[in-house]
Amino acid sequence: MTERKIRNMEEFASVSGISRPTVSKYFNDPESVRQSTRDRIEQALERYDFRPNIFAINQNRRLTKNVGIVVPYLADPFFAEIARNIEHRCLDAGYWPILFSAHGQQSLENDILNSLRSLKPAGVLLAPLGRASDRSSIEKFCKDVPTVLFDSNLDGIGEAFVGSDNFSFVSQTVEYLTRSGEPPCFFEMKTPANPNANKRRIAYIEAMEKLGLEPHVVRVDGEGWAFEEIGHEGAMRILEVSGFPTDTVLCSNDRLAIGLLSACYEKGLRVGRGEGCALRVASHDDHPFSRFTCPSLTTAAHDYDSVANHAFSTLMDLIEAGGAFSDRQETLFTARLILRASA
Repeated sequence: MTERKIRNMEEFASVSGISRPTVSKYFNDPESVRQSTRDRIEQALERYDFRPNIFAINQNRRLTKNVGIVVPYLADPFFAEIARNIEHRCLDAGYWPILFSAHGQQSLENDILNSLRSLKPAGVLLAPLGRASDRSSIEKFCKDVPTVLFDSNLDGIGEAFVGSDNFSFVSQTVEYLTRSGEPPCFFEMKTPANPNANKRRIAYIEAMEKLGLEPHVVRVDGEGWAFEEIGHEGAMRILEVSGFPTDTVLCSNDRLAIGLLSACYEKGLRVGRGEGCALRVASHDDHPFSRFTCPSLTTAAHDYDSVANHAFSTLMDLIEAGGAFSDRQETLFTARLILRASA
């Protein structure tokens, strides 16, 4: 007697208790997994009467075993951490990851996509520049190559997007900061490089107004990806003139906050909650270095593992489906508030 109908390999892996990468390896080459594992998979296939999309698998065999990973700026430790996690998932599943960085340049992002076409990858995980991207170029690429967007969502483009819920980041930090001290002002760049910054500013304003509080957005000059330098120089100018409008500063991202902490140190201002502290500082992202700043940085953290794992699993499903889903998929993961010495 067969069990319930299984729709795709993700569900099959879940009900059979075998990891998704191992299932993928089996369907690409049964000899690539151990005999005991092969026996378990074949027993589960019979039990659940699951038949994968053979057309999609055969199509994939005619492609390379490469998976492209494209990020806007690899020197940003957030993207380095996500890329590291995705690379591991690719290798575990028998794919070879090829990593590219657009270095914040639209022309280079377009060149990377053109190069990837010639490599005929099985699929691509793309974190686009966002505001600076050539939308038409990315839209055409997504139609030509199985592609899952992550981090920066371009509405309506591509078959799937996986990222973080920016509202959950900001709602947690604003709620905590207002509950534990003076309500925060919001520190950001006038021309943010990443569209997530705009979503965080909007979420900050909404959260403050919901609490019946007046929002204070402090914007500093600067564009590009040198966030620490922009945060440092902008904070120095603010501290030299009039100071921040409140004694609590919520930064758009951790890299701006690192620049702000540096400026406070140069000005002799102590950051934290203890006696003699002039400012509390909090932020968003849980940059890999944020726990090593002085003081360590209170922040709302990405779920790095879940974003990387789900993005890769979604790409595998997209390849299996022949490069198209019936409906565009969007998955957002909530943030986790991490309390440290800065606030």
